[in-house]
Amino acid sequence: MQYINALVSDHQLPVIFLGLLGISMLVYAILDGYDLGIGMLMLNKSEADRDRMIASIGPFWDANETWLVLGVGILLVAFPMAHGLVLGTLYTPVALMLAGLILRGVSFDFRAKARVGHKKFWDTLFIAGSMLASTTQGYMLGKYIVGFESGLVAELFCVISAACVASAYLLMGACWLILKTIGHMQVMAIKNARSALALTALGLVLVSIVNPLASPTIYNKWFKWPEALYLLPLPLLCAILIVCLFITLRQLPKHQDRHCGRPFAMAVGIFVLAFSGLAYSFYPYIVPDTLTIWQAASAPESLRVVLLGCVVVLPAIFIYTALSYWIFRGKSTELTYY
Repeated sequence: MQYINALVSDHQLPVIFLGLLGISMLVYAILDGYDLGIGMLMLNKSEADRDRMIASIGPFWDANETWLVLGVGILLVAFPMAHGLVLGTLYTPVALMLAGLILRGVSFDFRAKARVGHKKFWDTLFIAGSMLASTTQGYMLGKYIVGFESGLVAELFCVISAACVASAYLLMGACWLILKTIGHMQVMAIKNARSALALTALGLVLVSIVNPLASPTIYNKWFKWPEALYLLPLPLLCAILIVCLFITLRQLPKHQDRHCGRPFAMAVGIFVLAFSGLAYSFYPYIVPDTLTIWQAASAPESLRVVLLGCVVVLPAIFIYTALSYWIFRGKSTELTYY
């Protein structure tokens, strides 16, 4: 504790916890994003295809949600004022998101134990839960971008945001299947990725337009000279990745399954760049144009105690996550239950 006191000032503590919160939500969006996408991609697929898709996420999907729990926990402990304001305003979509995640968890386990005639029912609930969780997350992101404003235009943007986030998750899920499967499943995933990429790109353009228009502060950050010149590489790199991903998807599949991991890596890059743009836009506010991270932060004494716990817990989470992905690397095998 004395080492932390000497190393970190009171002013730096909220910045550190904002960084931890951002990392948690970004990793969640990437990891749980692809398995939510696969859940939605199961719609109208045969039982054999659904089993193969479930097999590709089986070892990972439950642990991926750890990052959401971590992020909400950091928000509650480090920024209690923001936690109350954000989750209070978004009470209904948060409740619906949790209902979707519960549906996924229950149906994932029950499909393995249900009678043959009931398996499709649980698969349908898994698909519905994936759609509900994805769209509510997109709706909440839209609400955050417009500063929790109400009204027809704001609600319309939130609905569009819900569709675009769901499409981004579909893109991640399809790219994951390209990496983890072969044969007709991989070909189908390539086609799905092409369609999802178009809507994802449209969503990024829409957010890039609405974000500065919704707040004069954000507008000045992106278009004030010379900051605009320094930030230009961010949207340019994102556009280049989108074009490269489109070209790569047009060229797949290749002989001996070459380059099958490139689409997922590029999709992750797009997520990271888009998230970085949002983070820059809103900093230092944790509630847009309302609360800065220093206004919303807990007492420095409390943050130092929590930071000590994070020093222990975060590396453990990273290690077991990396270990699980290393152990279950390679193509997914046929799903069997014993």
